[in-house]
Amino acid sequence: MTCKGVTARYSRITVVSGVDLSLHAGELLAVLGANGAGKSSMLGAIAGIVNGGGEIRVRGRSVGRLSTPARAATGIAFVPEQRGNIFATMSVRENIDVGLRLLPPGERELQREFILELFPILKQRDQAMAGVLSGGEQQMLAIGLALGRNPDVLILDEPSQGLAPAVFDILEHAFDILKRKGLALLLAEQNVPFAARVADRYIIMSYGSVVQTGGREDLENPEELADAFMGAGNG
Repeated sequence: MTCKGVTARYSRITVVSGVDLSLHAGELLAVLGANGAGKSSMLGAIAGIVNGGGEIRVRGRSVGRLSTPARAATGIAFVPEQRGNIFATMSVRENIDVGLRLLPPGERELQREFILELFPILKQRDQAMAGVLSGGEQQMLAIGLALGRNPDVLILDEPSQGLAPAVFDILEHAFDILKRKGLALLLAEQNVPFAARVADRYIIMSYGSVVQTGGREDLENPEELADAFMGAGNG
């Protein structure tokens, strides 16, 4: 996926401007920045749930003018922040079935097995109502739901937010498997230590623009990134 000049706006207010990024198969790019830096708005603009502009291409196909469902059909899956990212009154199995519904019938069972192997706890809690799962289990289910389409690009907004440290190991393992499967992962994070565990590259946003880029080796010294986080604007 390549993005050039991505913007995001709410009504007449532009909160993200001129963001360029590239994301390759089997790679995870972390979008870092303080609360209000524009991370979520930028991800939403790429996924089509926030009004925006710019050139967005997936496997060479231009998708920037497509609707949200049409972008999803091209291979983009989006996992929003934890609030409201699952169907709480449905079972774990029913949630996964919702994600699988647009796959050809012959592919659904294979993808279901892959999701349940990725997160074995979901298989154990197959009949449980999603609303009674722990925060970590709900995040796993939200990712599983998004994987139901067998996407090429998986976008995650603050996946570690509010989770117990033990869940970080599970997510790190899952992201590694997804990368080896050839998915491209784009995630917004404030948690630099977690990002350092999973990211291949990173960008830092402030006031709706990219102010710094780097590789995994830079994330190993999170204190050196502190200045780039200061003074992030709304968005």
